[in-house]
This record gives sequence, structure tokens and C-alpha cells, in this order.
Amino acid sequence: MKKVDVLIIGAGPAGTAAAYGLKAKGKTVAIVEADLWGGTCPNRGCDPKKLLMRGVEVKTEAKRMQGNGVQGQVAIDWPSLMAFKRSYTDRVPESTKQGLLAEGITTYYGQAAFRDTHTVVVDAEEIQAEKIIIATGQRPAVLPIVGKEHLQSSTDFLSFEKMPATIAFIGAGYITFELAMIAQAAGAEVHVIHHNEQPLKGFDAELTAEMVRSMQDQGVSFHFNQNTQRITKEQNHYTIQTQALSLTVEAVIGATGRRPNSDQLQLEKAGVETSKQGIVVNEFLQTSQRHIYAIGDVLAKKQPKLTPVASFEAAYLVDHIDDQKTPIRYPLIPTLVFGAEKLARIGISEQEIADNASEYHSEVMDLSSWYTYRRINDQDAKIKLVYNTSDTIVAVTIVSALADELINHFVFVLENQLSKEALAQMIFAYPTPASDLSYFL
Repeated sequence: MKKVDVLIIGAGPAGTAAAYGLKAKGKTVAIVEADLWGGTCPNRGCDPKKLLMRGVEVKTEAKRMQGNGVQGQVAIDWPSLMAFKRSYTDRVPESTKQGLLAEGITTYYGQAAFRDTHTVVVDAEEIQAEKIIIATGQRPAVLPIVGKEHLQSSTDFLSFEKMPATIAFIGAGYITFELAMIAQAAGAEVHVIHHNEQPLKGFDAELTAEMVRSMQDQGVSFHFNQNTQRITKEQNHYTIQTQALSLTVEAVIGATGRRPNSDQLQLEKAGVETSKQGIVVNEFLQTSQRHIYAIGDVLAKKQPKLTPVASFEAAYLVDHIDDQKTPIRYPLIPTLVFGAEKLARIGISEQEIADNASEYHSEVMDLSSWYTYRRINDQDAKIKLVYNTSDTIVAVTIVSALADELINHFVFVLENQLSKEALAQMIFAYPTPASDLSYFL
């Protein structure tokens, strides 16, 4: 039986960050992975998706400047773009594993399962640890409908050797929006089917509608208030049936949420409490067994399940795993939908704003005529600022090709509670999104 100070289950961004940090503090560390070393984000999530999105950005930027000094059409070569993606992702699993081994971290490959509160079994080998960290992430949920076996996932999409001529996405969350934009730019006829009229739950409805309109202008078809009832296969095509729609396509991507990877860990043998949303933890990231912790997307939490949040939780555990006196405090967390136009937000939740409407007021500013956005011909650029009764900004939503850059500047401004006067004492490179900041305050 192998004995270590800390055993980590899951070698994604959260698990590996915790492993490196705890090893650096002198602890003996072992880590287990049941799938790809490196986890979802670099292998089949945010990193490969953003690599493919670069093709969309270049194509859109060239299109925006047509007739304004740029001539000729830019087209996406899907096989070459996929090869570009694989030039990064193919190296991730092995480099991740070798990096862990180089630091003296013991690695195990296989499905981990608890035998008791301190013992985990991996392929019949027992590992006993003083403390255990669960960082197993999530996987795509499967819609429970007739023909669900015909659904493909975002993982399948990111491995397409050939882009289907027609493709439908069921669900209208950020995964659908991003993959739909990639598919449309690559030449596919794209349909999005959603069970209600509000896509991108958690984002501001007004600017989300602007995002939808922009995608419709690009050729993406949205079908709202449609409940998918069944999927049938006919030769190489699939027919999606809703209460009022019959749509035939070459591929159907199910993007109706994700579920925590905790059901195969046999957590009941360790007495670890779970819910439908994931593993339940306290303010110290401890489970119902105080020596067992959980971090990352496997958690049941109100914070966004994002890679930087998982890494933040790992860093907290590295510093506090031996000292449960300081609860975790999450900073402001930006959320972002990538695309030709990007949608970003930060601040108090849309639900809180709706529940306390009398305490907040807002304004929408059209940025398309501002030099920063006029320069790139971003005609859809807008920002929505939400204020409390003291006229302090409490939430920001941006739709723009530069939304990812601008939202990060707002992280700095809002987290540090900078005033217009404080910004006036700083000199930013000009002209850039940062040099516009003082005009928003």
C-alpha cells in the first residue's frame, strides 16, 4: 500500500496546480487521472476551442474591413485549422504527466474509487493519504430523449475531421454560442434549438439579444421555445423533432449542461456528501469529511465553473490545507463568451439585480462611434453599466470584438474600487480599450 501526505484525484488545471504547490511545500503527493492528463480545458475545452476561434476572428476582421482598405475574401480551411489545434493539444497529456513526474509527484492512471475515508483504490492498487483532494471536473450531460444515442458532444465537435454541411445545437449556453460561431464561419448551416426564449442564462438579457442578432446576421438560425422530443437517424442524416419543428441535419450536438464527475468515486464509502450540482463543501473547501477536499468544476457552488476559478481554489488549498482559519474569499469573476463578437460580464448576478430591481439602475452606451471601436469597424459594440443607489458600478456587460480585453480592465477597476480621479493619475497606452476607462466612471 502506497502512503502519501496528499492524494489528488483529477489531473486537470485544479489538480495539477494543487499538486505542484503542495509538493513545493515539502509534502509527498500522488495524483490520479482516469482520462487525459491535463484535464478538459487544454485537451477538449477552452484552449482548443480558442485556437479554432482564431480562424473565426481573422475571417471576421477581414470582412469588417472590406471596402475600407481590404480586398479579397478570407475562408477557413477546416483540416488546416484542426491541424493547428492539434499542434497544441496533441502534446498536452504527455507533457502534463512528464512535468508532474519531473517534480517527484507520483502518478496513477485509472479510475479512482474510495475504499474508506483515507484509502483510494486505483486498478486494485491501494493508496492511503492523510488528506485527499477531489478535482475530477465535469462531463457533458446527455438529454434524456428518444434517440439520445445520436447526440454528439462538444468533445466530438472539437475532433471533427470534416465540418458537417448542416449542424444543430440543442441548448443555448456559452458552449453552443461559441461552437455555433465556429461552425458557421467554417461554412456550415447552423441551427440552435432552445427550450425557452432566454439563451445564455446568467448574462444580461438586453445585450444577449444583441449577441443573438449579430449571429443571426452572420447566418445562424435560432429556434426558441422549442423542446426537443426525439432524434431519428436516416442514413447519414438526423431528424430533430420538437413540438413545432422538424429539422434534418448532418450532426446534432447536445449542449444542455454538464454534470459532475463524482458518480464513479464511490463517495458513499467515504461518507462524502453530494448534491445534483456536485460535491458539497464548506467555506474551507472541506467536504463532510474534513480531511477530504474538493475543488474545481466538481463542486456544488454558485461561482462560475471556470478554469481560472478552479486554479484559484487550488492556490487557496495550497496555502490553507493545514490551517482552516481563513475561509476562501472569491474575488470578482468575469465570464465571457468568445466569438466574432464577444459577450462579457462582471459583477453582481443578473438574478440579484432582478430580485432587487428598485435598488439598481442601468444605462446602455453605444460604443461603435468611439475611436477604439470605429478603428476596427465594430458596429455592434455596446456596454451596459448597472449602478446601485449610490451610483457605484456594480455590474458590467459588454458586447464587442474587444469585450475580452475591456472586461479584464474592469476587473482591475472594480476589484480595487478605483475612482475616476484615481484613473486620471494613470497613463495608459493610447489608443486602447484601457485608455477609455475613465469615460465609463
